[in-house]
Amino acid sequence: MIAAPEIQADFGLLQPLDPSLHDMGPLSCNATPRESDMHLSSDTDFDDIEVKITKGKGKKGKKGNTEKGKGGLLRPGGPNWMNGHHQQNGVENMMLFEVVKMGKSAMQSVVDDWIEAYKHNKDVALLDLINFFIQCSGCKGVVSGDMFRHMQNSEIIRRMTEEFDEDSGDYPLTMAGPQWKKFKFSFCEFIGVLVRQCQYSIIYDEYMMDTVISLLTGLSDSQVRAFRHTSTLAAMKLMTALVNVALNLSINMDNTQRQYEAERNKMIGKRANDRLELLLQKRKELQENQDEIENMMNAIFKGVFVHRYRDAIAEIRAICIEEIGVWMKMYSDAFLNDSYLKYVGWTMHDKQGEVRLKCLTALQGLYHNRELNSKLELFTSRFKDRIVSMTLDKEYDVAVQAIKLLTLVLQSSEEVLTAEDCENVYHLVYSAHRPVAVAAGEFLYKKLFSCRDPEEDGIMKRRGRLSPNANLVKTLVFFFLESELHEHAAYLVDSMWDCATELLKDWECMNSLLLDDPLNGEEALTDRQESALIEIMLCTIRQAAECHPPVGRGTGKRVLTAKEKKSQMDDKTRLTELFAVSLPQLLAKYSVDAEKVTNLLVLPQYFDLEIYTTGRLEKEEELDEDDAYQVLSTLKRITAFHNAHDLSRWDLFSGNYKLLKTGIENGDMPEQIVIHALQCTHYVILWQLAKISETGSSKEELITLKRQMRVFCQICQHYLTNVNTAVKEQAFTILCDVLMIFSHQIVVGGREALEPLVYSPDSSLQSELLSFILDHVFIDQDDDNNSSDGQQDDEASKIEALHKRRNLLAAFCKLIVYNVVEMNTGADVFKQYMRYYNDYGDIIKETMSKTRQIDKIQCAKTLILSLQQLFNEMIQEHSYNFDRSSPTFSGIKELARRFALTFGLDQLKTREAIAMLHKDGIEFAFKEPSPQGEAHPPLNMAFLDILSEFSSKLLRQDKKTVYAYLEKFMTFQMSLRREDVWLPLMSYRNSLLAGGDDDTMSVMSGMSGRGSSSRSKKIKPPTGKRKLPEAEESSSSDSMWLNREQTMNTPVMMQTPQLTSTIMREPKRLRPEESYMPVYPMQPEHHQPPLDYNTQVTWMLAQRQQEEAARQQQERAAMNYVKLRSNLQHAIRRNTGLMEDDEEPIVEDVMMSSEGRIEDLNEGMDFDTMDIDLPPSKNRRERTELKPDFFDPASIMDESVLGVSMF
Repeated sequence: MIAAPEIQADFGLLQPLDPSLHDMGPLSCNATPRESDMHLSSDTDFDDIEVKITKGKGKKGKKGNTEKGKGGLLRPGGPNWMNGHHQQNGVENMMLFEVVKMGKSAMQSVVDDWIEAYKHNKDVALLDLINFFIQCSGCKGVVSGDMFRHMQNSEIIRRMTEEFDEDSGDYPLTMAGPQWKKFKFSFCEFIGVLVRQCQYSIIYDEYMMDTVISLLTGLSDSQVRAFRHTSTLAAMKLMTALVNVALNLSINMDNTQRQYEAERNKMIGKRANDRLELLLQKRKELQENQDEIENMMNAIFKGVFVHRYRDAIAEIRAICIEEIGVWMKMYSDAFLNDSYLKYVGWTMHDKQGEVRLKCLTALQGLYHNRELNSKLELFTSRFKDRIVSMTLDKEYDVAVQAIKLLTLVLQSSEEVLTAEDCENVYHLVYSAHRPVAVAAGEFLYKKLFSCRDPEEDGIMKRRGRLSPNANLVKTLVFFFLESELHEHAAYLVDSMWDCATELLKDWECMNSLLLDDPLNGEEALTDRQESALIEIMLCTIRQAAECHPPVGRGTGKRVLTAKEKKSQMDDKTRLTELFAVSLPQLLAKYSVDAEKVTNLLVLPQYFDLEIYTTGRLEKEEELDEDDAYQVLSTLKRITAFHNAHDLSRWDLFSGNYKLLKTGIENGDMPEQIVIHALQCTHYVILWQLAKISETGSSKEELITLKRQMRVFCQICQHYLTNVNTAVKEQAFTILCDVLMIFSHQIVVGGREALEPLVYSPDSSLQSELLSFILDHVFIDQDDDNNSSDGQQDDEASKIEALHKRRNLLAAFCKLIVYNVVEMNTGADVFKQYMRYYNDYGDIIKETMSKTRQIDKIQCAKTLILSLQQLFNEMIQEHSYNFDRSSPTFSGIKELARRFALTFGLDQLKTREAIAMLHKDGIEFAFKEPSPQGEAHPPLNMAFLDILSEFSSKLLRQDKKTVYAYLEKFMTFQMSLRREDVWLPLMSYRNSLLAGGDDDTMSVMSGMSGRGSSSRSKKIKPPTGKRKLPEAEESSSSDSMWLNREQTMNTPVMMQTPQLTSTIMREPKRLRPEESYMPVYPMQPEHHQPPLDYNTQVTWMLAQRQQEEAARQQQERAAMNYVKLRSNLQHAIRRNTGLMEDDEEPIVEDVMMSSEGRIEDLNEGMDFDTMDIDLPPSKNRRERTELKPDFFDPASIMDESVLGVSMF
């Protein structure tokens, strides 16, 4: 590795006051070089610099690639050479300079000729090279052979200084004209090629490189600007070439070391000792070469860079900074450290913009490589403030590069920049200098606007308010308003035009934000925000139509390229087609707002009037009513045929997909066409699945079906947001059906080949399904205005609407029961149990039962989550100063009581679930401490009052454990409080401390209580029963939920559960295993993965140590419990229900089916059926008109359509 320069490697140093010093004393890290230092030219004599210079013959160099070239140099021994010296000393010495200056020969050929000459006579060739550097500096003097042999470098330089033309200050590097610009490039190229061609032999002869470095170091210390400038450039380029050589040597050493290690690790019999010796020799040779190169680089760095990076001439300082940036980027392992980075940091304070610009460009090359970020952390923390301040540099080019550097810093480590740092850049988007504004716009876009990748399929890209750009447009509006420069929207748009073109041209999204109603939970735009959005939209349209920046940002209109003209025409066409329809709607909406109307009326001047007129006149392209009727009629026929026959060979999916996609894009497709197209596409997928399931399939067929199914799900998901209620309901029903069919249970029963078809909805789809249920099912009868569809709102229509909503809820609950969606989504459903008990109590109750069978603990967590959601909603409505005797709080507490009853009497079965429920409830109650201090209860303390409803379900020893867990959250002061606000805590503690009687006694008491309750039900007079006609019973039995006997042979669907009326079920046929028949065979409980006892209930099992006598007593109680358990289970199965264990008959617990009265869906109760009435507005005649209510996959589709042999 390269030895670090003789400077401490931290940023606590500054530059030496005396430029002749090699070591730099410690100074403040944030101080900048003094002004005198930045412009002080070194007059140090070259002989004082500790650089190893050896004149005369060096050691024999290693033979390198010296292939003969075609240069113009005269070689020793040729016709113009005599006794090793030039015949015409003044002419031939100019030859190398003239060749490089003309630039007509290939540089490698020129270098090869010089190398050939060097091999014949080193002194003569080096003399040519020395004169080359002298002449490139503009000096007319020539170094003779005698001077070279007998004079020191300082004397030669002094002699050459006297030969300078004092009248002219120009020299090749500063001369104007294309020839001299090309000369500078050729000069740098010559040095790089010279080192590259000599890297294998000549540079290690301890003669050529020592002589060149000695000369350049001396020239760089000269008082003559031309010498310093030219030699510094040559030395820096020479250093860059040596860095490249050192990097190659480092790579070769690593490769050699790996080869050596690989060979050495071989077995002794297979190891090649000769190869090991060769590799060792090669490694040693490479190490020697590396050391020599490092010595050369250290000599150049200390002798030239350390003095010249603060030269009085800005061009010289810029050269040093530019090249050190190249070294750090090229060979980061050696140069990218604080010892070298500090020179760049110090030079950022330079008085000349050119030098500051070189610092920023050098740093950009480093920050662009994210692999180097870790090595730049200290530098960033020390010099970040300086970079931020340079964004306001008086030199616009420097300011632009500073902003671009901050953008790279933001991408590499966003947390480095504070909000204040970012705000200093934000306001520059309004700068009059366009490059600065564009750079600031890119920084703003990277910081505030998240870039989203386009959807993989590219089929169902959302538009309008639902598009990914909707939130970004809002963010843009918020930024514009907060900047408080409302008259400069055009400047903001122009600043972001290059980096955010797609966002700024999303006029459809802007239209939707202005015209459409906000989505559920979305905050509508204020009047001020709408005005700002209209102004921004107008500016984007103007920028797209005119293709030039606003006034003050450009020098005037420029000639557009062919690509820009095509983009301009496409944009004008698109905005014309869009606003020809939406502009009248916008004007109608904002007709009373003069400011908005004024901006909107400017839009037509950017229209393509030809397209506008033709689009308005060609009425024949609009959909005719007769055409719509024919399409609908054809779709109905195809759907009906496809229900009973396989029509797959006609590829109906493509046609239906195009039809549905057009409806999404245009939004004007008739309702019935969309509904039947969705149904027909559903049949297409089912038939293909049936075919694959029966006959087997190829990989291509599976891939095709998988793609079609997922695309169809995306279409249905999009139609969930349709404006038409019937379309939304159809899309929801079919989507639930597809998710059920293609769930993880599709592989059950030996169908592992169908595993690629398994589809699990993502979180966004689950959220949309849940939102649909909350918006369209859990509503009051009076609010459901869409169900009557303009007809008279009579009782029959209300019953029909209720039946439809029940089917929708049942479809979603099935997804919860079969683990298609997350179980915690059921919390939003469970919390509606009390409020909508009459309408959906049976469905919600059955869902809770089945989820508890799947996972008791997760079900308990879902129940407590629903209570927490209701509690939070109450807090949002009434704040924390609510009355615990209010109806809202009492309702939540009553719901908790009903939830507690659903856990049944067998406390051992629900032990872990109840314990976890208490644990979550306690954590929620103490989650938010009071901002007024510990003297006041936590904000959610009242939730303990609700939680106490579940205390009776805890075993006695579990109560102690829960109480111990509660004490972890309580402070000593809390235990002493007795004020009213602490009543929930006291009440909950008392509920945990109560229950001193044996748990077995509570079980026996519960059994006897339920038995008496059951008997009380059985003695109900039979006259209270409602008899159904035989015909009605027959039709009802075909569509009941439980014990369904008729099977619908839908592809991949098995026998599905249905509702069964209690009066139609025979007691002898009712068995627990028949009480529920899922679509797919539900996995037995013992097949489920075991609960992680250590993680979920460890806190409960850490019980206190009990004395031996107490433990023996508990064991005796357990033995008594075991003896009673069989009788208890028999009694429960015979006399009680699975869900709620009320001691009195609860009328609403026996749930109502669509046709009238049905039994409790969860319980196999054998006692008599009770009459259940609908809400008071419904009479018996209307209840008989209810259609069957289904809770199974097959029943999602219409029975009248699906009641055929194939389905």
